[in-house]
Amino acid sequence: MNETIRVAFGLIGGLALFLFGMNMMSDSLQKVAGEKMKKVLAMLTRNPLLGVISGALVTAVLQSSSATTVMAIGFVSAGLISLPQAISVIFGANIGTTMTAQIIAFNISDYIYPIIFIGFIIQFVAKSEKLKYIGQAVLAFGLLFLGINTMGNVMKPLADSPFFVNLIAQVSDIPVLGVLVGMCMTLVVQSSSATIAVLQNFASQPGPDGVSSVLGLAGAIPVLLGDNIGTTITAILASIGQSRDAKRTALAHCLFNVSGTCLFIWFIKPYARLIQYISPHGDEIAVISRQIANAHTCFNLTMTLIWLPLLWLMVKIVMKILPEKDYERKPITTLDDNLLHQPVSALHLVFEEIIACSDRVNDMLVSLRGIRLKTLKDTLQVVHSEAQEIAVQGDAISEYLAKMFSKGVLTETQASDTTGLMLVVNDIDRISGLCGQISDNMAKANQGKSGYSKEAIKEISKLFDVLSGLYEAVHRSIVMGNVTAMQKSMDDKEELVRLDDKIRAAHMKRVGKGLCDASLTISLNELLHDVERIGNTCLDLMEMASQEINFSKFLIDKKKSAGGPPAISGQRPKLQA
Repeated sequence: MNETIRVAFGLIGGLALFLFGMNMMSDSLQKVAGEKMKKVLAMLTRNPLLGVISGALVTAVLQSSSATTVMAIGFVSAGLISLPQAISVIFGANIGTTMTAQIIAFNISDYIYPIIFIGFIIQFVAKSEKLKYIGQAVLAFGLLFLGINTMGNVMKPLADSPFFVNLIAQVSDIPVLGVLVGMCMTLVVQSSSATIAVLQNFASQPGPDGVSSVLGLAGAIPVLLGDNIGTTITAILASIGQSRDAKRTALAHCLFNVSGTCLFIWFIKPYARLIQYISPHGDEIAVISRQIANAHTCFNLTMTLIWLPLLWLMVKIVMKILPEKDYERKPITTLDDNLLHQPVSALHLVFEEIIACSDRVNDMLVSLRGIRLKTLKDTLQVVHSEAQEIAVQGDAISEYLAKMFSKGVLTETQASDTTGLMLVVNDIDRISGLCGQISDNMAKANQGKSGYSKEAIKEISKLFDVLSGLYEAVHRSIVMGNVTAMQKSMDDKEELVRLDDKIRAAHMKRVGKGLCDASLTISLNELLHDVERIGNTCLDLMEMASQEINFSKFLIDKKKSAGGPPAISGQRPKLQA
């Protein structure tokens, strides 16, 4: 086989192994981490420093800054965290992603195959779901290094090529060219970790003298800076179609790395000497991989230390570049397809969306509770419109949950949670639809000269007063994970039955006295039947909350940050009565 083709095949094959191992390890670690991630995310609301720490920890666990960045963009788009909080997480993600380069700098080529074998055995033999994912993570770790080793082996002939050596010399002498090379590589591969791994492997090859690195640390740093710029494309792509704040978060990520490159590019050689001083000493070929990893870490640490006190300025800059738009259309939901491969985060977004739906249904019942003859037409029109919008929102949530199933990334526990949430969405949507049906029914009955009497409206208002109290208890059980109101719900349901009989009897008395039109009997019976169905559905929801679905697991204990909106939490605004 032609040498050039062999090198090309080796590079793309090794890169494919590296990316496969990286993605597999990230998915496996996320499944192992599971719900523990929300404890890290709870730190987001405290202060920017803890936001940085959270971003760094989550990225170190997931081994993917892209995953953390997409998560932050999804949350800020949903309004669960504020823009400054999201930006601080991005700063932390830039630090956390340097762990990959630090791990790669370890020379474990002699242990690659044992690691792969151990990971395979654990995954193959383990009965526990969690242990299987740990085995997958170990197996992926070995495949990752196998890809690196493959790329390193095929790169050796390149160091002997005069053409390639001259090309590298130009890149080393012209830092801007090195930045462009690194940026283009990352734009194509869509992984800064992969391009930095390639850089570490190539720099570890001996030059023509057989002693020094073919690239050298001063030549590798500009390429490293370009890699950092190229990785921001992931955030930019993830922000497409998202809210204004999501786009600002992606822009902040870009500005962070671009500003760092513009600063460091003037001090390449002094910076290289500093890194050499603080890194292990020895033959350049043996230590340059660690030096590149340290250069990557120090760059992101330095830029974080610079920008963290200036977080207000970063926010101001991105707000200036991307100002508010009065005409920007609000999306039906804040669910982000980019988070489908991160079930823990996606399920929290779904839960918040369900709470938003439940809030709106609660408001509909409050409106019906306060129904009066004078405002009957306007109230019914509002309820009708709300029911239509909630139906669209409910369909969007159900479709999103179905997509989560189709991706095949859910653990057994997450699949069970997803099924439970889908049942909850369907019940909330059913209650909303019945409210809309009641409003249409009452509006139709009041079109003619003989509509509901003032006495009938009062009785119906009292009926909805009890129904609204019943749903509010259910709503709180969903929002707060509190099921202590089960007995009150049963009492409210019995009260609905009592009022149903009372309203029917009172209506027939009015019909007998000529105070009510007999033609309204069918309409009233349908209304009462719909109310009964709503009451039964409320009890179904309460039963799910108390037995089948642990809503509290979706709640994140968070405190409101100073001046910022509430983040992920079950602590919703107080219900309006």
